Amino acid sequence: MRQTIILASSSPRRKEILTGMGIRFECRSAAANEDTDLPPREAVLEISERKARAGAAGLPEGIVIGADTLVSLDGVRLGKPADSAEAIRMLRSLSGRTHSVFTGVCLLDAASGKIEKQAAETKVTFRRLEENEIRDYVDTGEPLDKAGAYGIQGGAGAFVESIEGSWTNVMGLPVEMLKEMLSRMTEEQR
Repeated sequence: MRQTIILASSSPRRKEILTGMGIRFECRSAAANEDTDLPPREAVLEISERKARAGAAGLPEGIVIGADTLVSLDGVRLGKPADSAEAIRMLRSLSGRTHSVFTGVCLLDAASGKIEKQAAETKVTFRRLEENEIRDYVDTGEPLDKAGAYGIQGGAGAFVESIEGSWTNVMGLPVEMLKEMLSRMTEEQR
């Protein structure tokens, strides 16, 4: 019996990644409290579980995927910017520096309540950015709904000097890790 996969997110990037993986899934947007004082790795694990639990509420079965991504620079979390001015400040701080992108993924089997959680970290180095290219990028509106004020798959891809780790992690869903997690969870159900 094939389990239904439910993505507890409305993120277009996460939908695109799952579709690209060839996974058939349903979306169930799930609001969850994203406040936490935990360090980045623990924070994304905690929030991804909250999202998975919210997405599984009332479901009799299915594997629910909860995910959360954040950018960390020198131990300071950079979430989604509140406005254009904050996006500009974030991008200035990332200019010419290396930061970490953390994504936590939580799989929850709605029938049994079984959970598996993992986090991925990718190190991204931006080249030195000119003030006009930061402002031009922010003017596109693209960075306003993204952790760290940028989308690597969009216009900010040109800012990247080097990357160490999973590219799809920076987009919001580490494909390699997710495949292994889904494989283990569906194998255990057989």
